[in-house]
Amino acid sequence: MATKAQSHEEAVARIVANEGVLMRQLTRRQLAMIALGSSIGTGLFLGSGLSVRVAGPGVIITYLIGAIISLLLMGVLAEMAVAHPTAGALGVYAEIYLSSWAGFVVRYTYWAAQVIAIGGQMVAVTIYCKWWLPDLPAWVWIVGFSAALVYINARNVGSFGSFEYWFAMIKVVTIALFIIFGAAVMMGIDGQSGGWQNFTAHNGFLPHGWLGVWQALVFVIFSYIGVEVTAVTAGEATDPRRTVPRAMASAVARLILFYVGSTIVLVGIVPWNQLLPGGGIEASPFVQVFELIGLPAATHLMNFVVLTAALSSANANLYLMARMLFSLSRGGYAPAALGEVNRHGAPVKALLASTGGIAIAVWLAEQYPDSAYVYLFGVALFGGLFAWLLVFITHLRFRRVWQRKGGDALPVRMPFYPYSSILGAGLLVAILATTWWVEGMRPTLVAGVPWLVLLSLGYVVWQQRRLARAQ
Repeated sequence: MATKAQSHEEAVARIVANEGVLMRQLTRRQLAMIALGSSIGTGLFLGSGLSVRVAGPGVIITYLIGAIISLLLMGVLAEMAVAHPTAGALGVYAEIYLSSWAGFVVRYTYWAAQVIAIGGQMVAVTIYCKWWLPDLPAWVWIVGFSAALVYINARNVGSFGSFEYWFAMIKVVTIALFIIFGAAVMMGIDGQSGGWQNFTAHNGFLPHGWLGVWQALVFVIFSYIGVEVTAVTAGEATDPRRTVPRAMASAVARLILFYVGSTIVLVGIVPWNQLLPGGGIEASPFVQVFELIGLPAATHLMNFVVLTAALSSANANLYLMARMLFSLSRGGYAPAALGEVNRHGAPVKALLASTGGIAIAVWLAEQYPDSAYVYLFGVALFGGLFAWLLVFITHLRFRRVWQRKGGDALPVRMPFYPYSSILGAGLLVAILATTWWVEGMRPTLVAGVPWLVLLSLGYVVWQQRRLARAQ
């Protein structure tokens, strides 16, 4: 038994040390802001219109449910990130405590989700830019902004952290001001709006019942996907045992405040049935708010903010997918060249190999300008939810192994174990199943399930090749 435990410890140390070529330069404030930068993007500024259309004012409850799931996730991730601070994060934990297949599948699935998510972010960028210059081709915006973001990510991680900190700060400050301004309008400071009638005036607070509240979660949960980036940044964080848990707590608390607060303002100022009246996506609902209350100058400012929000999220997602592919390479599941770093300590080859999502975005934006965002949204959602699901399952095994081997006391411990992890996993399975019955979201399962089958076949082939080389 002792030999088996010792062998496990050696394997864990080898896996974690294998990714130790990255530089540890990210501070607690940068970690928290990168998490916010990754999360606060099109899911809130553009996708919120979809969730409001499904749930009406009851979408406020939907955001609270999403907050509960995020809190559960960050609790279990904090434990594992402190124990094993590494860039592979989700995939490394799955490989250590479940199986090499799980580590392979979750890393490639999460990598693909981030690649496609960037495609969705860049499609959203074209939507925002066309609001100003409708005749300029979408590919011009995508190529120009993409080149700039790749350059930022190719620099050392400290520079990236500083840039993303201030980039994300734009939308954080804007959301705070939006909430303050909206609260003032709802209290009648303009002498006209005032009152809370929009919460119940149009078929009540739950116009589509509790079913609508639950189905809207399919869109809302995407707004929270990205907070797990803090676990990935643990591999490049200064003093991860102290900074990572604090950064996670700070990021989730702010997300809950911003999401719930801005949603209350959104449906409180403008009747929910007037948002996205044509059923399409032509502008951010946040921009529509200022259009409908007659502040044209503010609409231009808000459109600029939601544009920077999408670019900030794409910037953070580029960081995520490069680290995931880097981790796959260091673990022997991708070409060795992708595990190399440049003189700044950045995995540039992994970064460049991951930019296929941007090319997909260019093509889809040109071929299917009206539906590209929703399609990319559904495919990326599967990858994010599957990765979250594996996190909860991994944590069930992690805690048992950690307790059995008598490991060091962790700075953070998720309460109500194992029920909290079981609850989180159950909710995610239910959300994935619900995508089948939500209009426009069937690509989540239609593309996701075959992807898992394909990955599993790829894993078998890759393992056979590794065995042949070893022999």
